[in-house]
Amino acid sequence: MNIPNILTIIRIILVPVYLHVFYNLENILFAGLVFALAGITDALDGRIARKYNMTSKLGAALDPLADKLMTFAVLISFTSIELIPLWAVLILGIKEVLMILGAVILYLFKEKRVLPSNKFGKSATVFFYITISTIVLKVPFSGLVKLLILITVCLNIVAFLNYLKIFLSKDSDEEFIK
Repeated sequence: MNIPNILTIIRIILVPVYLHVFYNLENILFAGLVFALAGITDALDGRIARKYNMTSKLGAALDPLADKLMTFAVLISFTSIELIPLWAVLILGIKEVLMILGAVILYLFKEKRVLPSNKFGKSATVFFYITISTIVLKVPFSGLVKLLILITVCLNIVAFLNYLKIFLSKDSDEEFIK
């Protein structure tokens, strides 16, 4: 177990912590801080793994799982109190479910391969964090929040289409982690 994998496991543990703070303590700012801490561990684990050549198949599988768990927790909790519109959650949720199914198919039927994150997925994640942060910090410009939600949804669609293209490509074997 290396440091990046430990950070990813911490991120997974932060999901129920986030949900507890959001629903039981009913404090969106503290929940947002837990979400921000998860984001910091996400950035750190990837940076450490690449810089010190600590990438692993376990990390490549756990990292997107941690991301998806936190994403679902935030989307569902924010939608439950109408901070994010239902249409956005449905689009992002469908995309995430399809990504999970694709990952399972790749792992089970393509020699236990994992498709690593790329610039499209990372851009979508960064905008998701920016969007959630503006909501948590109660940015007074509702038009800005709506625009950020729209950009986040569009970037997630672009990321999904990019991953789908790689998934369906017969020439993309070099893009998978074996």
